[in-house]
Amino acid sequence: MPRMISFILTQLTTGFAIGCAAGFLVLQNGFLSSSAMAGTLENYLAQGLFVYLFASTISMGYLATALLLEE
Repeated sequence: MPRMISFILTQLTTGFAIGCAAGFLVLQNGFLSSSAMAGTLENYLAQGLFVYLFASTISMGYLATALLLEE
């Protein structure tokens, strides 16, 4: 695999993992009310999209920062 593709995939994966952890921590530390944490399908979907929002945003920022600092 070319070095640039490997670099991009590594940075996106690392940023996505950091974003998932951050989104999960924000979700679990009382960002949503306890009634929104109930076990219906819509709430699980909303929680998953909330974590994905953090993960995708942070992964793109992580990649952009890594590309900026790469020499």
